[in-house]
Amino acid sequence: MVAAAVESLTSRLRKKLDAAIEQYAATPAVADGTDIRIGCGEDAVVTLSPGASGAIVDDGQARCSCLLAPRCLHRAAVLSACPVADADAAADADAGVAAAPDTAAGTDTAAGAGAAADVVPGPLGDRGSGAGNPVARADPSPAGTGSGAVAGPTAAQVAAASGLWAAAAAVLSAGVPAAGAVPQAELLRAAHTARLAGLPRAEAAALRAVRDLRAARGRHDGHRLADLVSALRDLLLTAGRLAAADPDPVLIGDVRRSYQPGGSLRVHGVFREPVISGTGYGGVVTHLVTEDGRWFSVADVKPGGPARARGAATAPVAIGPATLNHAQLARAGLLIAGATVSADGRLGAGGGVRATPITGMSWTAGPLAAMFARPLAAAVGARLSASAWSESEMEERVREPVGCDLVIVGAAGDHVLARELLPAGVPPEGPEPEADGPARQPPTTVRSDGPLIRLVAAGSHPSLAHVANLRQLASRPGMLVRVVARLDPDRAATLRPLAVGPVPGAEATLRLPAEWQGHADLGYDRLQGAHLPPPDVCPPWQADSEAAADPVADAPLWRVRRLVELAVAGGRRAVAESARGDSRDQGVPLRRAGFAAAAELAAALTAEADRRGRDVFGRLTDSGPDGYAWAWLATAIHLAAAEQALVEASWQAAEA
Repeated sequence: MVAAAVESLTSRLRKKLDAAIEQYAATPAVADGTDIRIGCGEDAVVTLSPGASGAIVDDGQARCSCLLAPRCLHRAAVLSACPVADADAAADADAGVAAAPDTAAGTDTAAGAGAAADVVPGPLGDRGSGAGNPVARADPSPAGTGSGAVAGPTAAQVAAASGLWAAAAAVLSAGVPAAGAVPQAELLRAAHTARLAGLPRAEAAALRAVRDLRAARGRHDGHRLADLVSALRDLLLTAGRLAAADPDPVLIGDVRRSYQPGGSLRVHGVFREPVISGTGYGGVVTHLVTEDGRWFSVADVKPGGPARARGAATAPVAIGPATLNHAQLARAGLLIAGATVSADGRLGAGGGVRATPITGMSWTAGPLAAMFARPLAAAVGARLSASAWSESEMEERVREPVGCDLVIVGAAGDHVLARELLPAGVPPEGPEPEADGPARQPPTTVRSDGPLIRLVAAGSHPSLAHVANLRQLASRPGMLVRVVARLDPDRAATLRPLAVGPVPGAEATLRLPAEWQGHADLGYDRLQGAHLPPPDVCPPWQADSEAAADPVADAPLWRVRRLVELAVAGGRRAVAESARGDSRDQGVPLRRAGFAAAAELAAALTAEADRRGRDVFGRLTDSGPDGYAWAWLATAIHLAAAEQALVEASWQAAEA
């Protein structure tokens, strides 16, 4: 829809589009019943009428009162200023159903047939990248392939992927400053074509790239250039492989999360996690575990942002007739009959689901005790060792929490330093104990060969308790704490803690209120000084003596990363200018450190950026963006793989 509105403009109006978007993004919107009105000067008002899903998918839902409508600058600018809707919202609108997250059981794979570049009418300036709708992650299983046969993409899908590649390559070649409304509209049109061709994964990658591009151009708070680099890398890789008729079914993706019958389940709450999305959603996800160690989750995520995330902390759980709220479920359990489960472990709430509250499970019993007994390096290695070619696959793989016992060392910058404790029953290095000696080690034994672990806040929003709770933990060096966390795949030996509890049998550990039932949810429960052990019972630690080397940050790969990010931030011309300097000398540190392939790829990228052909008259001609895009993609993929290998190595035992 955005692409159609931009395409209808004359060339003169297209030159004014970016300035108009910036102007109307700052214009207050007035709600009039179900309509939203935006004043565009003295004689023009744009009226938006979103559908049941909250998205605008039809030409009649966006109207302007000026004489040039619908081929007017006002309408095109307002639509371009609106946040881009998630693919699921558009599919819901196409199917004529409301977008109610996690409320429908069974499989819903409605074919997308809506207008291109559907938008969500909200705060016009809210175009941040975020993580997308947290309840609309695409399932990586192949769409419509139940027999197991591998079939390549159709001719229509190859053509759609080729168009998506061309649009993405043009954006990359232009760079952030030149990738205004018109290149974005072309990318959105290509995303719509991918939807019609049945390529939901490629469409989702394109929408994410547009969101991150808008956030980069608008310099939104919290946006990182690395987010846009990742989005373009995933988009070009997906589109490029599909355009080459790669038969990998993972490239197709699924339109919507699919729920399948799960039978009877007995689940126990472990912790709850606040969710704040860059697309305006907020809520809570409560994570649960079965007695055989499988992870599931219950979500309550709806439009509302941070306020919705805070309020959902005690919202009722929408599974059957259960009378628990999310705060209670995080410390209790459910016996579910007729459960419906998605591929990523999300529990559905269909009409046939029945749930009965049961007693919760302690962190010291059952599968949770086994999780804390597993060495951290083994748990992390299982998540980082498998290959992944896209950012979304990596995120899905590391989502399952890990558990460990830690001793707090101190604070450094934006993180807390900690050391891993040996699990009960794991002997330390050294001579074997005598036959009549103790067979198990106390919980205060530190893993001497383990890495220095960095704890980083899982959420930085001021309305959440993550940062304040980490500050409390850092204030008591030597304290022992049991942590449930999620691995950070982009930083060396880094965890993002989600919940904490006391270490069993230790004196220098947390002392939580009885009503918290053994653990604190770091996003909601706020630790106080009374919850910490007295300083005199904590073992002394010298935080200043701890080596805090970061193999990722200290590696000369930062030179390649700077070049890859420069290509996105400044475009092809900026990379070409860098090639005219001492680019050959820049490869020397890379080769000296053993990164010869990275040096070659970086040199190839700068050479391709500066390559120009000549016509029959000897005049310089543009060689097109394809070769440059492939060179950049090869460099970016190699950089991501090299950094992932360094992160994985940072968790291994230190050499003696």
